[in-house]
Amino acid sequence: MLEDIIISRVRVKILTLFLSHPGQIFHVRDIVRKVGEEINAVRRELAHMEKAGMLTKEQRANRLFYAFRKDYPLYPELLELTAKSSGIGRDIIKNKSKLGKLRFAMLSGRYLRHLPRKGTNDVDLLIVGTVVLPELSLLVKAEEGRHDREINYTVMTEEEFAFRKRRRDPFVLSVLEGSRVMIIGDEEDLVS
Repeated sequence: MLEDIIISRVRVKILTLFLSHPGQIFHVRDIVRKVGEEINAVRRELAHMEKAGMLTKEQRANRLFYAFRKDYPLYPELLELTAKSSGIGRDIIKNKSKLGKLRFAMLSGRYLRHLPRKGTNDVDLLIVGTVVLPELSLLVKAEEGRHDREINYTVMTEEEFAFRKRRRDPFVLSVLEGSRVMIIGDEEDLVS
């Protein structure tokens, strides 16, 4: 998906690496290993991304380290695109028909930014619809294995979600008030 918008395959891989690990810095050789591309192509893309204001560069000893700038104007949008084109977001979209009839699927902004949950009721993934739970469980377990951290997810039917939203249920309100990235469905329909 991101490949449909950004022509450079190497840039897509570098963006995915940085945005899947927010706040982390990477050495050039580490980036080359993680994206599996030639060092010259990686250096060329890093220079282009730095010139565009996406990355900061820091010299430590004789090594160059790069980090993605959170103050980059398109950071939230790129984070959303990355969430939909990699990891569990990509898996949900790819396996939508196997998962049942999904009305909404959203990831919390805190989960995507690798921030700790505020409380025990915080949810990383909310899915609304008729869901095949064993299929969803497989996707969640795969994502937990990739990132070595637990995903707190909740599944609701459309009727339960609408009922709890009408009743101003504290859990549903906390989900609606928090930052989120819609994987499936329209955010306006979710909150209205």
